[in-house]
Amino acid sequence: MEDYSLPKDGLFLGFDSSTQSLKATVLDSNLNIVTSETVHFDSELPQYKTKDGVYRDTSVNGRIVSPTLMWVEAFDLLLEKLTKSKFDFKRVTAVSGSGQQHGSVYWKNGSLAKLASLNPNKPLMEQLTDAFSIKESPIWMDSSTTAQCKEIETAVGGALELSQLTGSRAYERFTGSQIRKIFQTQPDVYRETERISLVSSFMASLLIGAYASIDETDGSGMNLMDIRERTWSKIALKATAPGLEEKLGKLAPAYAVAGSIAPYFVERFHFNKNCLVVQWSGDNPNSLAGLTLNTPGDLAISLGTSDTVFGIASEPQPRLEGHVLPNPVDPKSYMVMLVYKNGSLTREDVRNRCAERSWDTFNNILEQTPPLNGGKLGFYYKEHEILPPLPVGYHRYVLENFTGSTLDGVEEHEVAEFDAPSEVRGIIEGPFLSMRAHAERFGMPAPPNRIIATGGASANSSILKSVASIFGCDVYTVQRSDSASLGAALRAAHGWLCNRKGSFIPFSGIYENKLENSSVSCKLSMPAGDAQLLSKYTLLMKKRIEIEDCLVQKLGRWQ
Repeated sequence: MEDYSLPKDGLFLGFDSSTQSLKATVLDSNLNIVTSETVHFDSELPQYKTKDGVYRDTSVNGRIVSPTLMWVEAFDLLLEKLTKSKFDFKRVTAVSGSGQQHGSVYWKNGSLAKLASLNPNKPLMEQLTDAFSIKESPIWMDSSTTAQCKEIETAVGGALELSQLTGSRAYERFTGSQIRKIFQTQPDVYRETERISLVSSFMASLLIGAYASIDETDGSGMNLMDIRERTWSKIALKATAPGLEEKLGKLAPAYAVAGSIAPYFVERFHFNKNCLVVQWSGDNPNSLAGLTLNTPGDLAISLGTSDTVFGIASEPQPRLEGHVLPNPVDPKSYMVMLVYKNGSLTREDVRNRCAERSWDTFNNILEQTPPLNGGKLGFYYKEHEILPPLPVGYHRYVLENFTGSTLDGVEEHEVAEFDAPSEVRGIIEGPFLSMRAHAERFGMPAPPNRIIATGGASANSSILKSVASIFGCDVYTVQRSDSASLGAALRAAHGWLCNRKGSFIPFSGIYENKLENSSVSCKLSMPAGDAQLLSKYTLLMKKRIEIEDCLVQKLGRWQ
């Protein structure tokens, strides 16, 4: 039997550098949380004058950036907070982290030498003030690169070709188009840049005192990497900017060791000099790790301001919507990700109109309205939707002659409104039917092995009951909501074990015999619905996706 034991007194430190804050979560060898700490950018670093961690440039349509130095200073502040809490850095065996996906950092020529010779008597921020050729990093919210996206897609043979090559069609927030925009509009800046990092590899670079590689999973969110070969795509690089491969450096597996902790942290914070820095990755991949998804067929649904679906597939099928990324905890499988803008705020809009602004009332109505909603299907887009790519608008259909046994003779007609009970069930059933349909299009099995639900709405058992019935599998929930920093700490432990063995080990090995009693355990919240109801939902799903496809052809924002 393999020995997957972790050092008895060892600690595993995971960071999450997100849009609005920097978090740290520390696990012990039994995967219990020892401590956690957070720095909120707006309130604790007010000198940068950010709102929600960003600058919105009103002079350039869609330009949204964050000050790079703010992230550096937040790192200083977070480590000082841990010091004041008497945290014993010497016990940290390995550290890893999560970075907001798609954000990019531009290191000025000569900055590698600065990283390699940091003075432990001074804060990081003070020493890296002049290290960046661009002071403000484009982030995932930026949508100012539509022209560059079209140019990149055209250069590689079209949107679908780019998706099949890199896992996604060109998106404005992705790093490739951001790099191309800088090359086109600020050629001198591009020339003066010696290394381009993602937020994840940037933070790892601080820890090792050298340029860390971009990991394969986060690298796939750039429109620059061949997802099957896990190497930079020559055709995508050429379509983006000249000399780009040298500026990006090499790719590395997410479980690999980026390096040992830099002397700066050993001397300033008393880390053990043998502490390993495991590759950082993106926030969604780390959330996948934090939710303990590890088997093809596992699916997670995050129900928040935006809804996100991600799962593990052996043979994904990249399409014009959604994303395929290498699995951060298994080199043989892939992570599929679907992102919906219309999440909790759209559900709240229906609750406010139809259920007296009360979730209790909403749940009572939902429970009293029969599943399948009498053949009523609602499409609710309070915001421009990503998946499907549809503009703001509400569309409601009634299926005539729908019994759930066949679609023969079933015809739909659009109506202006539903009664309140149908609207309540429509806002729950409709999006989940869409999620299931798109997940299956991406190669996810039906039904999934299990679903792990997270985010604010995962506390609502009435909503989870619909999820279990529509997908036909058990639904679990997690104890903690900060799955990205928790996942980073788990990945630190996993990377340490892989390094000790000298090769990849299954991710499940780190929590074998520990899961039930640890901080990362899941609990069964809702068993699967009955098979007969699942069969009826399958037919309803097929009709919904048929209508959805027609709406996209008629109104779609990419047409």
